[in-house]
Amino acid sequence: MKLKDKILVAFFIMIAMPITMICVAASTIINLQMNSIHETYDVDSDTREVLTTPIQILNRLTRGVYNEIKLAALKTPEKLEDFNYIESLNRDIQNKYSFITVRKNDQFIYSGNTRKLSLISNSLPSFGVYDTDVDGGIYVGGKNPFLVKAQDFFFSDGSEGTIFVITDLNVLVPQIKAVAIQTVISFLLILFFTASILMLWIYRSILRPLNILRIATNQIRKGDLNYSVQFASDDEIGQLCDDFEKMRIRLKELIEDRLKYEEDMKELISNISHDLKTPLTAIKGYAEGLTDGVADTPDKQEKYLKTICAKANDISALVDELAFYAKIDCNTMPYSFSHINLHNYFSDCMEELKLDLEVKNIEVTFQNDVDPSVLVVMDAEQLKRVINNIVGNAVKYLDKKQGRIEIRIVDRDEFVHVSISDNGAGIASQDIPFIFNRFYRADASRNSKKGGSGLGLAISKKVIEDHSGQIWAESELGKGTTITFSLRKVGNGSEPYSSKGELENE
Repeated sequence: MKLKDKILVAFFIMIAMPITMICVAASTIINLQMNSIHETYDVDSDTREVLTTPIQILNRLTRGVYNEIKLAALKTPEKLEDFNYIESLNRDIQNKYSFITVRKNDQFIYSGNTRKLSLISNSLPSFGVYDTDVDGGIYVGGKNPFLVKAQDFFFSDGSEGTIFVITDLNVLVPQIKAVAIQTVISFLLILFFTASILMLWIYRSILRPLNILRIATNQIRKGDLNYSVQFASDDEIGQLCDDFEKMRIRLKELIEDRLKYEEDMKELISNISHDLKTPLTAIKGYAEGLTDGVADTPDKQEKYLKTICAKANDISALVDELAFYAKIDCNTMPYSFSHINLHNYFSDCMEELKLDLEVKNIEVTFQNDVDPSVLVVMDAEQLKRVINNIVGNAVKYLDKKQGRIEIRIVDRDEFVHVSISDNGAGIASQDIPFIFNRFYRADASRNSKKGGSGLGLAISKKVIEDHSGQIWAESELGKGTTITFSLRKVGNGSEPYSSKGELENE
């Protein structure tokens, strides 16, 4: 769920959920209290009437007894002097939280509840004040509210008498108050419950992932790039956590690449120092021999000078290869890719190789199993460098009197595979994965005594990869080595281009 959707849901919950729960709670509370009132007072009125006109409800409770008293006062007032009759009337209304009191002149001669009478005696209306034509009685408020109905009559001796029907309102009022109090308490509890749910939801969906991001940021600030942010959600914060995790991984990769690059640079400097030190030491030694007069004959002097020249050429070749490797390693080599006929290109290469290798008693064979019209995308000059590096390595490690180098081209769907095989010393299986690393020399197959910069195969690998191809080696000790690289045929997509964007047909 998106963050904006969560906000809308939260807004709906804040409005709808409390209202719904309050309505349910209020309805439950009112129903319970109304049932209690109905059972207590034996009335059958709806809730609205009980809450709006509770005194009228209580008026109905004693209406029958009061009407009987009014009738007796008009027709047989002597009955109102009979305490047995009064007692029977009082028993009829006791279960309705009411009682009867009789007053003669200013003295109370009968009371159905003396304790409650003492609370209201001074507030009872005087003889002749109460209007019996008004239904409902009078409300006597204060600390102890009562509903009072009165009927005046004369005793047989001519004394003024009043009979009161008094109903205690303290019983009903607490129940109505309870409805209000319980409703308010329920409202507060519902608000607290709703707020708790929203806080928990917001914490789980917003605050917790933000806290995770904060901790992760602090860990990264301290240099700990292994602290992973794991939070599965499809909202904006989940996407932010996912982007943060991708950033952390990328940053870690960049730092690891940087550390590896620095380590490689240290190794490169160390290897360069080692490879330069050997010819420089030789040049220094032979130069000192010439200076000290050790070479005391023209033949020795010529030999010393030729050696110095050869070592200087070795240093020059190493520097040139280092400069070239730096260009291709930094992707600044200005390739010039063209559509070149593979058959014609290798036919020309074979002519040059045969002339160079025949004088070294090395037999060169060439087999092309690809259609003569096939074109490939390549930089002719840089591919020639690759072939010369591989063939040069093969010549360097030939240990047979009759050397043999075979070049074969085969068709492989979108690519052509060029294999260069020799019958040299071979390479140990544990060394094969590393022979394309710069300056790598296996003890048996790439001994430093053979000379060379140690960059030839590393350069070849980078050039072939820049041609969207691959290069690999297969070898067996004592039998020889085969190095194969692939070139993409024209018209198969993903064709490489030079930094100038040139692509020519030949």
